[in-house]
Amino acid sequence: MTPAVALLVLATAALSGCGSSGPGGEPATEIPVAAASATATASPGAVPGASVGMGGRSASPTPKPSRPGGGVLRAGNPGGGAHVPAEARMVDTSRPTRVVGTGTAASCTSDAVVKAVAAGGTITFDCGPEPVTIRMRATAKVRNANGPKIVLDGGGKVTLSGGGERRILYMNTCDQAQGWTTSHCQNQDHPQLTVQNITFADGNSTGDRAEAGGGGAIFVRGGRFKVVNARFVDNRCDRTGPDLGGAALRVLSQHENKPVYVVNSTFTGGSCANGGALSSIGVSWSVLNSVFRGNRAVGAGANPARSGTPGGGSGGAIYCDGNGFSVRIGGTIVEDNRANEGGGAVFFVSNDRTGTMTIEKSTLRRNPSAGFETRGFPGIFFLGARNPTVTGSKLG
Repeated sequence: MTPAVALLVLATAALSGCGSSGPGGEPATEIPVAAASATATASPGAVPGASVGMGGRSASPTPKPSRPGGGVLRAGNPGGGAHVPAEARMVDTSRPTRVVGTGTAASCTSDAVVKAVAAGGTITFDCGPEPVTIRMRATAKVRNANGPKIVLDGGGKVTLSGGGERRILYMNTCDQAQGWTTSHCQNQDHPQLTVQNITFADGNSTGDRAEAGGGGAIFVRGGRFKVVNARFVDNRCDRTGPDLGGAALRVLSQHENKPVYVVNSTFTGGSCANGGALSSIGVSWSVLNSVFRGNRAVGAGANPARSGTPGGGSGGAIYCDGNGFSVRIGGTIVEDNRANEGGGAVFFVSNDRTGTMTIEKSTLRRNPSAGFETRGFPGIFFLGARNPTVTGSKLG
């Protein structure tokens, strides 16, 4: 995945942006320099350009918890007030396909999680009455033929930990090792992966540069993906690189550019070259009633990397690059994140300038951009079709 990069010098102020592959942003004093890149689409190994589109199959509008009474996890911003469409809501897991554990913490092992995820279906946990942390000894990988829906529901009591050593969860429709199920792996509607009522902690994909790297806790390419009522804590990916990112989530090539939903979820303490929480190329996002706090983009040199630097440092919380995609941030708090380069809160570059961003009923505050940001939008660097649409929100 090697984007062709061209520099665009912006002579005047206020442009805001999140984009797809090969983003960029490099300041010349107060005038930012952004990168426009082309995304390869010809081969399964290349990330395709995204088409415009939102939607997808609806989940149950009245989901049930995996156990009577639900779990103990409460994530996100309960006072956010953003409308959550039916397809973005929690999946009913009251009739699981398989259960990890037999009623004790000791029975809930890494091996059991890996086997359950590979087998697919609706997965719940029975680890006893108390919260439990399962330290993953291997990354759980989705087998592309074992779906079409895979749901991982922690019941509010389960933490999956990478132990600071490995990525926790992986899905890639274009990875031949996980099985190809169509001739157009980069744009297929399955598998459809949901993670809910669960915590992902201490994931670390450092050194794994497959598909350009990133995704310390979860890496997804293809199919559909959503996150509901989940926490992501202290995840990591490589500290340098102009375009890799996503300490918590790295997502590529969603079916028909339908959005990744992140609902009622919390991201804290993430650190990566770019995207201290989320990172994507050519992917739309709908981030609703969630919280991003204390995440950092720690790379240096932006994208394309300045001479003598390794590149990176953009998108303290969220890093988006690509062509035609959209980002909606609703009912969400983004605070105390930081970028060494551009976009302490959000870095958005749409290379073909068709991308759009909407911020509603949200608060973005104290998100310093040490290098550059879009004038009038503190904490945001944006290049897209037009300035972000901001309603009922506070930026500061």
